[in-house]
Order: sequence, then C-alpha cells, then structure tokens
Amino acid sequence: MKPPRGLTAEEAAAWAQVASTVKPLAPRKPVSGDAATAVAAAAPAASPPAARPASRPPAPVPPPAPPAPSGHLDATWDRKLARGTLSPDYTLDLHGHTLDSAHGRLIDGVAQARAMGARVVLLITGKPRPVEAADRGVRRGAIRAKVLDWLAASSHAPAIASIRGAHIRHGGEGALYLVLKKGR
Repeated sequence: MKPPRGLTAEEAAAWAQVASTVKPLAPRKPVSGDAATAVAAAAPAASPPAARPASRPPAPVPPPAPPAPSGHLDATWDRKLARGTLSPDYTLDLHGHTLDSAHGRLIDGVAQARAMGARVVLLITGKPRPVEAADRGVRRGAIRAKVLDWLAASSHAPAIASIRGAHIRHGGEGALYLVLKKGR
C-alpha cells in the first residue's frame, strides 16, 4: 500500500479556502508541533477571505421519531426469525381444515400455546392465494387470507407481539411465526 501523496499547492489552497468557511461545532483544540507546521505551510499567505455566497437559513430539524409500537421486535428477534435459527415452541397446523374448523383450531391452538408459555408459534396455513383476493373461501389460500383478520379480532390480539413470514426451513410462504408477548 502506498503512503498518501500529500496535497499539491493548488489543492492545499483550495482546502484552506473551504476550511475557512466552516464553523466548528466545538472550540478548536491546540494542534501539536508537526501538524501545526503542515497546516501553516498549506494555508495561503495572508490572502483576504473570499466573498461568501448568500447563505440560506439552516434547514429545520425534523422532530424525533415516535417510539416504536409494542408490536415491533428488536433486531435480535428479527435476525433470528429471518435466518430461521429460532425454534418454534409450538406448531399449529391448519392444513385440511374448512374455514370454520380452521378458525376454531386457530383460536384454541393459540390459547393452548399461551397456557404453555410458548413465545414462538409456527402457524402452518398453506401458501397465499396466487392472484385474486375477491374469491374469499373458494380457492386455494382461503385460510391464509383469513388468518390475520381472525387473529386481529380474537381475544388473543393483545398477547401477540408480532406476526412474521416463516423461514424456508419452517415452511416459507406456507407458514407464519406468531411471536407472543411474555406472560405476566
């Protein structure tokens, strides 16, 4: 690796001009011997400051972001779910059910998982419907299309921290992770 080449006289003059227009955030600290000599040599000799262009007022600072809702997971959870390294505590399979029996099985299964103290439930629903969402309950993917509505309307909704798509190792598009909040 080559050492840095240093600045030419032209580059040093341009840098000094730019540096003179910058207002430091904090007071300047004293510069040590060798660095002070290099800076003094690079600065142009007593040239008058260049006329500054009209400055615009500073841009308004946006307000701080609101705190994340309680339904979001931290980065550690997100990484584990995305990589599929998290083992589900409970598996709930809705394959082969009608819409009515799947709804009942979902509600009872989540109640059982909560009673067991499970944190991660693997919910196997089948793959999502291909294109048309208007055919609720008729074609493939009808259970998957309803699951989120059922969970949101259930008494278990406050106990669910997050719902995420499952890793391919746990079913991919045909499954979901339900992350339950810690029991109190």
